[in-house]
Amino acid sequence: MNHKELKELIDFLIERDISEFELQRGDEKVRIKRGAPASASPAAPFVATFSHPPQASPQAAHAFGGSSSPSPPQEAARAAEELHIVKSPIVGTFYEAPAPGAPPFVKIGDSVEAGQVLCIIEAMKLMNEIETDIAGEIVQKLVANNQAVEYGQPLFAIRPRK
Repeated sequence: MNHKELKELIDFLIERDISEFELQRGDEKVRIKRGAPASASPAAPFVATFSHPPQASPQAAHAFGGSSSPSPPQEAARAAEELHIVKSPIVGTFYEAPAPGAPPFVKIGDSVEAGQVLCIIEAMKLMNEIETDIAGEIVQKLVANNQAVEYGQPLFAIRPRK
C-alpha cells in the first residue's frame, strides 16, 4: 500500500467516522486507530501501523532508512523459512473447534500427524475440515477464531518433524 492509498483510506475513515480499521492483503497489514492515547500529542489524531512482508528487498529496506546488511528481522525471516505454512484452500470463516465451547482441534505446541484436522472453514453453510499435509509441531496460529479468511491465506505455521 502506497502513501496515496493510505491517505485516501484515512480520509475515508474520517468521513465515515470510523474509529478503528484493520486491513490485511497477503503479508501486508495496515491497522489504523482514530483518537490518540492520553500521553500522545493532540496533533496526532491517528495511530497507524504498517507491516511489510518479512521478505522485503534490500532496496526497500534502504528506501526506509535501513541498511542492506542482514538484520535481526531478516535472520528471523530466514529461521521462519524452515516452517511449513498451512494455507486456506477456500474463502470462508475460520473455526478452531468442532463446535462452540468445544476445545480447539490443535493448540500451539501440539504435535500433529499428516492428515490430522487443524480447523474448520465454513463456506456457503458447508463445514470443510482443513487437514495438515505434514507431521510436526504447531508453532503459530495465524488467524483468530470466527475470522473471515481468503483463499491462500496462511492459517498455521508448523515446524516439520525431522
